[in-house]
Amino acid sequence: MASTIESSRRKYDTVQLFVTCLVDAFYPQVGIAVVKLLEGLGFTVAFPAAQTCCGQPHFNSGLTGDARRMARHTVNTLAAVEGYIVLPSGSCTDMIVHHYEALFADEPAYREQWAGVRERTFELTQFLVDELGITRLRATCPGRGTYHPSCHGLRNLGLRSQAPALLAEVDGLEMVELPEADICCGFGGLFAVKMSPISGAMLERKLDQVEATGADTLIGGDVSCLMHMAGGLQKRKRALQVRHIAEILAGEE
Repeated sequence: MASTIESSRRKYDTVQLFVTCLVDAFYPQVGIAVVKLLEGLGFTVAFPAAQTCCGQPHFNSGLTGDARRMARHTVNTLAAVEGYIVLPSGSCTDMIVHHYEALFADEPAYREQWAGVRERTFELTQFLVDELGITRLRATCPGRGTYHPSCHGLRNLGLRSQAPALLAEVDGLEMVELPEADICCGFGGLFAVKMSPISGAMLERKLDQVEATGADTLIGGDVSCLMHMAGGLQKRKRALQVRHIAEILAGEE
């Protein structure tokens, strides 16, 4: 990405990066790409060292008490710094923005603090397109790509046009529509563990569609889904690259 791109719609000069567990543990290059991208836009990027899991696995497993404790910690951590809060994940963004409300139903103090955090919290593509009004980032990525929209972002955050708008402006990148793009890849967090035969069948169907595009790069916005699909492609001995959209937009090789 070239020189700094300014946006007249920015409200803060600082962005807190909530990197998510899987990025932190398995895909640090995605976090690095997000930092590069945001700094290229002229933001100061803060990384709250106290951040942990948002609590989604516990919430989805019915461990409400554990999820609430993690939600309290997350809100306390993010409320400490003024500025935007950006996540490279629709899944974790959805958890913070929508599901903390239920966890704090009987805790008015935390509910009020969470409301202040919620209004500053965005998934990466949502932040760029909807909040800043930016689609062209002067990125270059030669090749043929296809995009998989993850379920939480697509259905719960309404992330439909944001990623395609950004990818359409990447120089050298030919985007091919993914058939049945709105169908789940089969990961679903703990679903893939608890119901692995169903998850595996869903994955095979998704990979058939990915291969049918003839793309050389599969792009997504959640590393959880990308990890799932990359594993399936590896078993098939396919050479497709699997990359987070932040890596494409930041010009990472």
